[in-house]
Amino acid sequence: MSFKRHRMTMLFAAATLGLAAAGSANAAGCLKGAVVGGVAGHYAGHHAVVGAVGGCMVGHHMAKKQAEERAAQRQDIHEHPPTT
Repeated sequence: MSFKRHRMTMLFAAATLGLAAAGSANAAGCLKGAVVGGVAGHYAGHHAVVGAVGGCMVGHHMAKKQAEERAAQRQDIHEHPPTT
């Protein structure tokens, strides 16, 4: 694949991920994961797009898990306020 074609593919993939993430309220963690996954995929054998998609999925999962943990902590604090 030529450099110009590779560059166009990467720009298209980045634009697609950006639009998908911007259009969805549930895209928390996707962009950060996509960037990390894209870089890792590129260095692991020029599979940046596959890495970006996988990174988006993992990033979203981790952000959702973290949000659930925060909500549980807030719930616990409201149910059992600290006594002084």
